[in-house]
Amino acid sequence: MTAEPQAESRGARALEFLTQIRSHELRAVALAFACNFMLLASYYVLRPVRDTVVMGYGVDALQNLFTGTFVGTLIASPVYAVLASRITLKRLLPGIFWFWFLNVVLFAVLFSDAPSSSRRLAGAYYLWFSISNLFMVSVFWTLMVDLFSPRQATRVFALIAAGGSTGAIAGPLAVRLLVHRLGIAGVLALAAAGFLIVIVLVHLLMREKDRLREHGEEVQTSRLDHRLEGNPFAGFRELVRSGYSLNQAGFMLLMTWVNTVGYFLQTDVIASAFSGDEARAVAVADISLVVNVGSALVASFGLGRYVKRFGVTAGLALNPLIMLVAFVALALSPTLLMIQALQVVRQIGQFAIARPSREMCFTVVDQESRYKTKNIIDTLVYRFGDVSAAWILAGLRAVGLRVEGSCAAGFGFSLLWGTVALALGRRYESLRAAQAPAAGPADPA
Repeated sequence: MTAEPQAESRGARALEFLTQIRSHELRAVALAFACNFMLLASYYVLRPVRDTVVMGYGVDALQNLFTGTFVGTLIASPVYAVLASRITLKRLLPGIFWFWFLNVVLFAVLFSDAPSSSRRLAGAYYLWFSISNLFMVSVFWTLMVDLFSPRQATRVFALIAAGGSTGAIAGPLAVRLLVHRLGIAGVLALAAAGFLIVIVLVHLLMREKDRLREHGEEVQTSRLDHRLEGNPFAGFRELVRSGYSLNQAGFMLLMTWVNTVGYFLQTDVIASAFSGDEARAVAVADISLVVNVGSALVASFGLGRYVKRFGVTAGLALNPLIMLVAFVALALSPTLLMIQALQVVRQIGQFAIARPSREMCFTVVDQESRYKTKNIIDTLVYRFGDVSAAWILAGLRAVGLRVEGSCAAGFGFSLLWGTVALALGRRYESLRAAQAPAAGPADPA
């Protein structure tokens, strides 16, 4: 063996040790990392704009916007299911991103012609982004669970999630550096350019799935050159009939309740502490920047090995445990700094731990469930969690319990969330073990 092949072999072994990625998986994981990077970078350019323009409404009106978002999602979710039943998946996946690209371009034009303080435009943008953002992330991860097998997912999903967290660093940083120069319309145009790159990467990922399957590599055996058969609303029926799907829905519902508590606290504090859209956008972007640096580090260097050693159940249960401690700390010291710390801890736990662990649970279900039932859980159940928690918090505020009531609600939600997480993880491990004989030998330790 020559020196050059020996060096390549050592390099491949070193890369596999650091990332746990096999050589035949490298191209697929690199494309997935890049796609998630660009998607979340664009997402986090759009998100501070939403959180900024809505502050003119005041925190006491958020429950109304959450209700509107839920109604919009209730309409959009079955529309997506119908499209999945009538359009081949190879056309549907990039087509959805083309639709969002055109939406962002339209809002960039509207914001260039009207001030961001326009209440009607702010409300329209809030509702559009809050409805579409869950579909953006759900569609990407649906492709991931339809590409990688359960065994692969436990090794590669953490790194793919790190790609998103790294992109989510770039997005808030771009807002902070460019919003004063470009304005709201300019940063929206920047996000639109990011969606064009995402579309290219989605096409490349679909080709990579075909290539890996044709070469007999370990990968999900499903195909993308067909539309989903059956009733477009089969996902709703599966959600009601399947205990596993109901468990996944419960996990999502309780996670969103905890998220909503943090969002109400953040909106209340930043709206009071800062004046002007640009200053508030910078404050929101700063929190996102800290969150995503932490998420990238945890996902890159901790989660994959943590899940491989302790299992997906431990990955699912860790975030609720962290939030139990965080809400106790906030109740004891309800300061601005502590509220910011809670937001940072909550979001790092969600993006770097809870999200990839939860996505692994969908690798053991059939393709129809991945594209139909999963989408309902990712969007409709999520938004139902938002609106229900928002009205619970609005009731607490109406009787004078603001920070105290929010902390008590957050603690109770986290306790229930942890119980559901344990049940979901155990069911996943059982299903994965049942499928193990068909998957071949286990990964080496």
